[in-house]
Amino acid sequence: MVFGKPIRVLIVDDSAFMRRVVREMLESDSGIEVVGAARDGQEGVEMTLELDPDVVTMDIEMPRMNGLEAIDAIMARSPRPILVFSSITSEGAEVTLEALDKGAADFVEKTIARSVLDVLQVKKGLIDKVKAVSRRRRVIAASVKKATTPYVRPPVHKTASHVTDLVVIGTSTGGPRAVQQVLPGIPKDVGVAFVIAVHMPQAFTKAFAERMDTHCALPVKEAEDGDQISTGRVLVAPGGMQTLIERKSAAAARIRLTKEPADSIYKPCIDLTIGSAAEAYGSRAMGVILTGMGHDGKEGIAAIKKKGGWALAQDEASCTVYGMPKAVVDAGLADVICPLEKISEEIVKLL
Repeated sequence: MVFGKPIRVLIVDDSAFMRRVVREMLESDSGIEVVGAARDGQEGVEMTLELDPDVVTMDIEMPRMNGLEAIDAIMARSPRPILVFSSITSEGAEVTLEALDKGAADFVEKTIARSVLDVLQVKKGLIDKVKAVSRRRRVIAASVKKATTPYVRPPVHKTASHVTDLVVIGTSTGGPRAVQQVLPGIPKDVGVAFVIAVHMPQAFTKAFAERMDTHCALPVKEAEDGDQISTGRVLVAPGGMQTLIERKSAAAARIRLTKEPADSIYKPCIDLTIGSAAEAYGSRAMGVILTGMGHDGKEGIAAIKKKGGWALAQDEASCTVYGMPKAVVDAGLADVICPLEKISEEIVKLL
């Protein structure tokens, strides 16, 4: 609910079947009210202006005006959180990333339900995301926020000679857009390696890495098993796998991909990736937690802090969802808490 009232949702989809299914899923939760259902992007824009929903769910392929055009129009005229329905294909990934660029808050996977459990998982995921993005009726892309002076907690057990060799960034809801704002601000001669872990499906992470490679001074690629972690390069953890960072004796650290633990909710699990970085790099690892639901990453950051490394968290005001950073901040683990547009600057300052 938003301020004690049901979350008001507008569904935009040209399929009558999908409109009915999404409505039934959302209305199964007493905290959500479906206020309307539009048959195409043009009608979706008009109904958004008329009904003023808290959240809009948006299909992409529609007649008259497609989802991307509708997102542009809504974000220009009456910005609010938009959830995009996306097919889990390489083509679907490209379109979804474009939708996120235009200001969509997050995406919901269009999957084929093979069992009752699948249906329940899809429904829970949709409801959870609607609730998460509705808590703030604004999206990172809606406006350029004014920079504020970051709060810096006095460092513990740090010295002026402290050296960082690896920066691991973890994020979830709103993360692709956030990373696309952070990484381009990192100079080519930064002198450290980066590993990025985002909660995204397998088909999406490769497309995301390729897109980032065209926007950044540093080369960016999706990580593969055995990849060496090298200064001045960014590796993106692949979806559907766990990404671990391992170092044997004095050899260079490398990426190890595994499907274990099989019962992990997240693949990649940010706690596992950052925790392995702490083991491999000790105090020379830095952890950064950006916008996202839940608390994945908190335990990994705790491991970095225990080893003497730096930890940064995005502030509440600039998050799409203040969940993962909040967990780090509430646990007293963040050395720096700052708005999204200051993250790259703060990373460089601490190197």
